[in-house]
Amino acid sequence: MGNSGSKKTKLSKEDLYFLETNTNFEKAEIKQWYKGFMRDCPSGTLSKEKFKEVYSQFFPGGDPKDFCEHVFRSFDKDHSGSIEFKEFLLAINITSQKGKAEDKLNWAFDMYDIDGNGTIDHKEMESIIQAIYSMLGAALVGQTMDSPSERTAKIFEKMDTNGDGVLTKEEFIQGCLNDQCLYQMLTADASKD
Repeated sequence: MGNSGSKKTKLSKEDLYFLETNTNFEKAEIKQWYKGFMRDCPSGTLSKEKFKEVYSQFFPGGDPKDFCEHVFRSFDKDHSGSIEFKEFLLAINITSQKGKAEDKLNWAFDMYDIDGNGTIDHKEMESIIQAIYSMLGAALVGQTMDSPSERTAKIFEKMDTNGDGVLTKEEFIQGCLNDQCLYQMLTADASKD
């Protein structure tokens, strides 16, 4: 998905076909998304700074900086340091209401697997939970909450079926599919398919 450096004003037929085939969006929706993306990102790429700026608008009472780092990393599939339109729309598709539960869980696993070694350890899970708590900020005031460490321990108690101290993708997905509350928390989704 590398960046060619040239600004595209129109979505190519190949990219349009790819996105129609690989997302749940209709042609008109894809074109609308592209128009908005190019308006907001005239260079054709979304920088990490711009991503944080946009994402922060959704969480005015908290500090989403750390969570944004994790989300951005999971969206930037080619590790270029910016998000191109195809990466952007594929990510929106997965994280939106239109996304399938299994796809959301695969994406969430990849986000939680910070070092990319194919498992999630306690430190990685705790880091994401802390980032979620910071992001939600004011929304959590007055609520009785487990600490990130306590929350992580409870998640591992439910999901780490073989007791090896790490979560495989299979354990993560199965654990989320079996527990509506975990699914909602770990995928930031209010409606399970």
